Order: sequence, then C-alpha cells, then structure tokens
Amino acid sequence: CFHLSAHTAFTAIQNSRQKSSMDFSKPKSFSISKLLFQENEICTLCQQRVYPMERLVADKQSFHKSCFRCHHCGSQLSLGNYASLHGQIYCKPHFKQLFKSKGNYDEGFGHKQHKDLWKPKDQCSSAAK
Repeated sequence: CFHLSAHTAFTAIQNSRQKSSMDFSKPKSFSISKLLFQENEICTLCQQRVYPMERLVADKQSFHKSCFRCHHCGSQLSLGNYASLHGQIYCKPHFKQLFKSKGNYDEGFGHKQHKDLWKPKDQCSSAAK
C-alpha cells in the first residue's frame, strides 16, 4: 500500500513538472509567417536570399553586408556612413558632392527637378478663366 502511494505521488510530481516546464517553454504567441518572412528575405541589390547573420537593414530594405555599396562609386558602406535618396544608397562624400553639383537633390542625382513638375503661372490663370 505504501509502495503504491509513493509511486502515485512520484508520478503526480513528474506530471506536474512536465506540465509546468511545458508552459514555460512555449512562447505566448507564435507566428510561423514571421519566421518564414525573415528566412526568405531577399537582398535589394543582388536579389539573392539574405540569411540573418549576413543581413543589414537600411531604409526598410535588406542587403547583404557585401552588397551594401555606394551607387555612385561602389565603395562598401556601413550603417554609420551612408545616405539615401530616391531608393539609392550613397557614401556621404558622394551624396554631398552630387547635391553640390546642381544645388538640389533632384538634378544632381539624375532626376527631373521637382519644380519642373509644377504648372507655369500663366497656364494656371488661363485654365481658371
């Protein structure tokens, strides 16, 4: 009778330990889609898979560390020495140089000046008549 109750007590303790360890080992919320998305991230430049250890995220885009280069000169960059405009990544010296070449962030970087998109005043006044 004592052996049976000791065995029953031992089994009850083991079961309670298993339940409590299972409760602590499971995350409160688990999302497979988040894990799959992170595993399947693609480098913006080379379009190849980026694994977490080699991933660098800048401007909400993923890059391989080796692909994170200046659009103008190709020098390798880090998160501390880059600037971006219109989705392109630049080293800070070329970013400044391209801005200074035309005096604005559009023409210096090969884009049409934003003010050229505005309608001339005479077209606006004639359209209103």
